[in-house]
Amino acid sequence: MDSGDWYTSVMKLTELQSEVLKLDPPTRAWLAEVLLRSLDELSEREVEALWLDEAERRERAWDACEVQGIPAEQVMRELRSGSE
Repeated sequence: MDSGDWYTSVMKLTELQSEVLKLDPPTRAWLAEVLLRSLDELSEREVEALWLDEAERRERAWDACEVQGIPAEQVMRELRSGSE
């Protein structure tokens, strides 16, 4: 996928997310359940491929300085305190 296709895909997903968030809570819950159930139908190979794609996406974002890391000490402190 070239960068133009990636951008178009992301924009479509952003638009979809925006529309989905306009749904009432029961409808969003139903949609979430349908989407989560669909993941159970994936093969182990498909799940591994999705995780690899996600890891590569995160690495590209990190390399491009699009995201900022959180120190491990802060993460552990927040986990222990129950805050987000």
